[in-house]
Amino acid sequence: MTEKVVIIGGGAAGPKTAAKLRREKEDIDIDLYTQEDIISYSACGLPYFIENIIQDIDTLIVRTPEDFEKQNIHIHLKQRCIKVNTDEKTVLMLDLNTNTEYTVEYDFLVIATGAIPVMPDIKNINLKNIFTLRTIQDGINIKQKMFQSQNAVLIGGGYISIELLEALVHNNLHVTLIEKEKQILKMFDEDFAERIRDYIIGRNPGQVSILTNENVIDFQGNDKGEVTKVITESGKEIIADFVILGTGVRPNTDFLQGSDIKLGVKNSIRVGNTLRTSKCGIYAAGDCVDNYNLVTNKYTWVPMGSTANKEGRCAAINIAGGSCTFDGILNSTITKYFNLTISIIGISYKEALSYGFQPEFAIVTKRDKAGYMPDSGMMTLKLIADRNTHAILGIQGIGEGDVTKRVNTVIPAILSKTKLETFMNLDLPYSPPYSPAIDPVLNAAQIIYQKING
Repeated sequence: MTEKVVIIGGGAAGPKTAAKLRREKEDIDIDLYTQEDIISYSACGLPYFIENIIQDIDTLIVRTPEDFEKQNIHIHLKQRCIKVNTDEKTVLMLDLNTNTEYTVEYDFLVIATGAIPVMPDIKNINLKNIFTLRTIQDGINIKQKMFQSQNAVLIGGGYISIELLEALVHNNLHVTLIEKEKQILKMFDEDFAERIRDYIIGRNPGQVSILTNENVIDFQGNDKGEVTKVITESGKEIIADFVILGTGVRPNTDFLQGSDIKLGVKNSIRVGNTLRTSKCGIYAAGDCVDNYNLVTNKYTWVPMGSTANKEGRCAAINIAGGSCTFDGILNSTITKYFNLTISIIGISYKEALSYGFQPEFAIVTKRDKAGYMPDSGMMTLKLIADRNTHAILGIQGIGEGDVTKRVNTVIPAILSKTKLETFMNLDLPYSPPYSPAIDPVLNAAQIIYQKING
């Protein structure tokens, strides 16, 4: 009898699992269910569609249902998972077209339901033109409204808000970003978050306002039910033609409450390094699962499209009878604000303290190439290492120079637990168009080593 694999979720991890599983095994039934009316698209590209760098939304669609059907992978759109019965090996589904429930049997189940926006408790949050950004249609709606507007408010100071801020500023809107914490980009140390904030304000003076330690308590609207004003707890009133909520996301696992599938951080699904859940025959991947942090040796929840794809691939290999492990993550993240690259790998100094490390750090501001090269750019790196073990714990990098190359250099050093004294003497390639004679990341390692050794 042919085995049947049921996949729930059509974002990144689900379609990746389906495609890889078909390549691994031809004699297996694959059915993928998603509550959206579209499948396999790059949500990470939506801010750049809104900015109008990407003009055709279809370029964000990786594969269509018809593409999958050609591989004998059956796609079921607008179908929501209601419940999983692990004893009977069935999934209760709701057809959103007809509002009827039905049961699907499986031999293997893959849960790839992703994450959903966190809706803050703000008065009148259901007014028109208050958006979240998660789906293709969200991107279309925001872009249409942006072209009709002059003033926008972003609530939340994470990566998505920074990317949307660029998109709105690029299209000549006046934008206010409101963050309830004392800094934007709370994954960074405060000194680096302030540097990023100063760059944003300095680049577009008078066009961008960033309010921290501010809590939004109310939205006011007109007689058409459209938002017109944002009210903060301190009494500020901010004019808004539209609002985008960037207050974070949470794992889409409500349908698993009360089930015997073990949950982890923030009610994400706990998986081992084979992506198998606590129940035999059930795998999970993507933004709905937690991951092992390879620096702290603790579980964490960091939704990332790159992680989702790697996990989906690995789950497929294991379902097909192969052997694949996904051992964990370093919380590697990167984005940009116009010409400013913003990246963090591993853990910050404040996180290192909270996890019981004895951290030391060095901050280096330097050009990414020989200073006499006309296209050289400035960047600032903050390297963190442990005083006891001399192991590198993380790096933060910002600047108009080539930050990416430096933070990427640190990744294998963290994974291999390379000591500072080895790392600072790495034989990195040198030529004036590519780096100074001593690369800035090696300078940072030298400084920490000198600090530790007095």
